[in-house]
Amino acid sequence: MSLSSTLNQGLLKPWVKPVLWVVCAVPALVLLFAASMDALGANPAEALIKESGEWALRWLWLTLLITPLRDIAGLPTILRYRRTLGVTAFVYAVLHLLAYAWLDKGWVMDDIVRDVIKRNFIFVGMLTFVLMLPLALTSFNAAIRALGGRRWQMLHKLVYFVALSGLFHFYLKKAAKNDVSEVMVYALILAVLLGWRVMRKGGIVAMLRVR
Repeated sequence: MSLSSTLNQGLLKPWVKPVLWVVCAVPALVLLFAASMDALGANPAEALIKESGEWALRWLWLTLLITPLRDIAGLPTILRYRRTLGVTAFVYAVLHLLAYAWLDKGWVMDDIVRDVIKRNFIFVGMLTFVLMLPLALTSFNAAIRALGGRRWQMLHKLVYFVALSGLFHFYLKKAAKNDVSEVMVYALILAVLLGWRVMRKGGIVAMLRVR
């Protein structure tokens, strides 16, 4: 039996998804534990905002990695876990937003609105979250049936714009501190993930088209 066949069979085991959910929860649990132990440094609110935001990007990048892995490694069964990773990315984005709105702004809506209007990276971050919402709200089987497969696939092409917008949000935040080296790593990974799709589909338009 080939390695890909063995891996495909292993990915069908019923315990894989619960284990994956546990793995997905670990960074959040570590952050919450560190916060409870006052171990996040001099500015715990900033640390929580930063880490939750970066984890949202990491899980989103892993979501985009699933399709290349399926094709390159011959693992069709890995697709069953793409939704889990996508939902995880959204959950961390929610934590990122909550940490900002609660810990940084104290739920003062006037201050939040002022930030959105005046600070470019906050505006782009909010836009990214808004783009993620329809993906999260249609991430269950009933939504697929209600929308129909083709319309659901068209909607979920938004993930590419979410990734680009999320990266731009991260860049604007880091650029304000003249520190974009980490952003470049994320950008390189995203360029590979999207570039592979463009080459495989035969162009950007073809990548966005639903067949």
